[in-house]
Amino acid sequence: MSIIYVLDLVGTFAFAVSGALVASKKQFDLFGVIIIAFVTAVGGGMLRDILIDAHPINWIGDLNYIWTILIAVVFTFLFKSKIEPLRKTFFLFDTIGIGVFTLLGLQKGLNFNLHPFVALIMGMISAVFGGVIRDVLTRKVPLIFKKEIYASACLAGGVVYLLLNYLAIQEDIQFIISAAVIVLIRTVSVKFKLELPKVEDDLFSKKELQ
Repeated sequence: MSIIYVLDLVGTFAFAVSGALVASKKQFDLFGVIIIAFVTAVGGGMLRDILIDAHPINWIGDLNYIWTILIAVVFTFLFKSKIEPLRKTFFLFDTIGIGVFTLLGLQKGLNFNLHPFVALIMGMISAVFGGVIRDVLTRKVPLIFKKEIYASACLAGGVVYLLLNYLAIQEDIQFIISAAVIVLIRTVSVKFKLELPKVEDDLFSKKELQ
């Protein structure tokens, strides 16, 4: 079992827990919690595989993802009151998860002979669209649309991976460096509350106000 596969499962677990917590706060029943945990954890990868016509779809080809999600749901129910103090730990797992998911999605896109730019988008979809689906189903504005540098960190790490791949750097080193870039950007942006600029007023409206 490779370290990348282990990190993939760790990221799946963290995403599933975050989905289960959101569903629990919305007072969903057990089935609802499982569904939200599921789409949060594997929704992005599933959407990616559908878009590129990859079969079997990620979780269908490897039941370890299902078991990981179910364990995460049970864990959330048993230790819900204990998870909040560990939010920094889960933030780290979540950040590692988006890094791994981005690069695995990017690699899969390249393996399907997609244009590097399209493969980069597939990597981002793998990492963030599970959260988007979760937020839509729980009637929240998706995180990537309103605050925090999230999807942008994935894109930056993906660009680094493509550059290292073009330079024919050893594959494991490509993965480690690119994942580290995503983790670093995401961590720094949250720590210092960095955000992308918002479109509020355009240049002409400011002139009119003057």
